Amino acid sequence: MKTFKRCYCALCILLIAAVFSACEGPTDSVSVPVAGDDITASDYSQNDNWMMLPKESDKPVDVFYLYPTAWGMEDEEDNPICTIDYEPMRKRAQAIAAGQATAFETVGNIYAPYYRQIDAAYLLSKPISEQPQYTDGVPGTDALAAFDYYMKHYNKGRPFILAGHSQGSVMTKLILFQYLKEHPQAARRMVAAYVIGYSVTEEELKENPHVKFAESANDTGVIVSYNTEAPKVDGKNNTVLDGSVAINPISWTRSGRTAPKEDNLGAYMPQEDGSYKKVAALVDAAVDLDRGTVICTTVDPKEYANPNKAFFPLGVYHSKDYAFYYYNLRENAENRTAKFLAGAN
Repeated sequence: MKTFKRCYCALCILLIAAVFSACEGPTDSVSVPVAGDDITASDYSQNDNWMMLPKESDKPVDVFYLYPTAWGMEDEEDNPICTIDYEPMRKRAQAIAAGQATAFETVGNIYAPYYRQIDAAYLLSKPISEQPQYTDGVPGTDALAAFDYYMKHYNKGRPFILAGHSQGSVMTKLILFQYLKEHPQAARRMVAAYVIGYSVTEEELKENPHVKFAESANDTGVIVSYNTEAPKVDGKNNTVLDGSVAINPISWTRSGRTAPKEDNLGAYMPQEDGSYKKVAALVDAAVDLDRGTVICTTVDPKEYANPNKAFFPLGVYHSKDYAFYYYNLRENAENRTAKFLAGAN
């Protein structure tokens, strides 16, 4: 089996923004399959379609990780759906995973499929009410097929953690709200779902009573979600939906009280040489109860701006959702796992 090799390539992450910027606008010259169409899933019996696949599963818990958008159309006439074997997408996904999925490497055996993605510019050109039919189409078909294959061939009955970011979190929500609703026995083995960088809403929670949102650092079988912003955002944050809810990734509370940066266990920040560095006491966190986001006040928005300003205006720390709270996420996943294994539900 293929194992994941860390690719400390911050430049690759920045290239995502460059690719997106090269896309002047969406095109409808190519028919894009949507949910309900006859879509053939990628073949997850092929090891090559897995970005991270352990040689041996020696930990008692698994982690199923879905990376964020890792590509963009280079030309208006391109197909808005990326092929699963597109090498630039794969390399960028590996680079991003080095700064995200590795947060969970002390917790469990990490399984991470490649999946076909939809171009962000194309998706955002559609009304928000229509976007799910595109994400649930080809990307969703792959994500569900990969998780189903994982459950049938790799999981072996172990508890598991779901983790995603951005488009990967949209896919994680599909697993939560569709697959686990249809497979309640599997749902009972979920330690937690880290749906980072895309909203989970009050309405979605009402519609899916088989899942619940986290209320503390210790509950299990729950959703953990937040989007990181500055106190002021100069435009629309496309990952924040109406009715969004969030939890503080430092204090693990849902109140509006600020958790100071001194309580932050450490950020995991990309460096100019492509490596990552632990940075102590960098950012604070407070839940904005009105927006349903996490507010960070201790860094300069211009210094930590998202590289892709077309999609994320000044004040949106989308690319830092994992980085700012990396070691808090790790400690929390370890804690929830210990509680779950001890039978505390």
